[in-house]
Amino acid sequence: MSENKPDSSLTIQPVIALSRADMDAVNNVILERLSSEVALINQLGHYIIDSGGKRLRPMLAVLAARAYGYEGSHHQLLAAIVEFIHTATLLHDDVVDESDLRRGQETANAMFGNAASVLVGDFLYSRAFEMMVDVNSMRVMEIMANATNVIAEGEVMQLMNVHDAETTEKRYLEVIYCKTAKLFEAATRLGAVLCNRPAQEEEAIARYGMHLGTAFQLIDDVLDYSSSSEDMGKNVGDDLAEGKPTLPLIYAMEHGDEAQSAIIRKAIEQGGYEMIDQVQAIIQQTGALDYTRRAAQKEANMAIKQLAHLPESEYKQALETLAQFSVQRSA
Repeated sequence: MSENKPDSSLTIQPVIALSRADMDAVNNVILERLSSEVALINQLGHYIIDSGGKRLRPMLAVLAARAYGYEGSHHQLLAAIVEFIHTATLLHDDVVDESDLRRGQETANAMFGNAASVLVGDFLYSRAFEMMVDVNSMRVMEIMANATNVIAEGEVMQLMNVHDAETTEKRYLEVIYCKTAKLFEAATRLGAVLCNRPAQEEEAIARYGMHLGTAFQLIDDVLDYSSSSEDMGKNVGDDLAEGKPTLPLIYAMEHGDEAQSAIIRKAIEQGGYEMIDQVQAIIQQTGALDYTRRAAQKEANMAIKQLAHLPESEYKQALETLAQFSVQRSA
């Protein structure tokens, strides 16, 4: 079965340009609030913050607030909070997964060790909540406290699924919601809360974030079996090596013949890179990547539908573009 190829002509450069002034301000807040009297915190914190990435989650907080007509500066502080929490989860993720490559460079734990990565992740979490106090909004505290708790639950759920070939699509999508989509959901919800929008609008923009985050993660799953290490900024097949049963694997195992299913099962249960070529071939033969792309496209379409209540603006268009880009990207 042939894999649907992404549209390489789609770009988010207009979105980046539109949000550049806000995101420059967000970066300044990040650098200011990252500072500590402890040298290692400064060194490791700057290493991970400066290591690239799309800054998609904080950008969503900025764009959502602007889409509702927000004119102040608190959205920049909230966006920085979102990025701190995201960065903390990455630090902890890489330790748990024993990863050595992210965004094309060594992970913080590979550079500085596991203990330093975990502790600096804790610093970023606590600094984020310290910053929330400055916003002086119990609603913001409630949203971010809940998001952080759900993310932690997702990490534990994923750990329970590792090397478990019985993981279902439903269970896997629950992990995606907790680990990835929840922070997207919180970032966009903050934009509505900041503008005191009605509950119905707040829920709609939050669902946009949830569906976008799910689409984004599903495409990450596709890229783990179809991209190159250079494009991805991490090792191809890392999910398989770690024994993570992502959607392409789950689908291939369910729709392959008996021999193919047995190979996928063994690969999940054993982990490692030894069976990556066989697994990739089975994934192609069963159409698992096509299926996962279609699932991601459904999520992106649902995300766009949630924007119907927003007034027409370049910021609404930017949010639509991000949803389209989430399923068309190649890295």
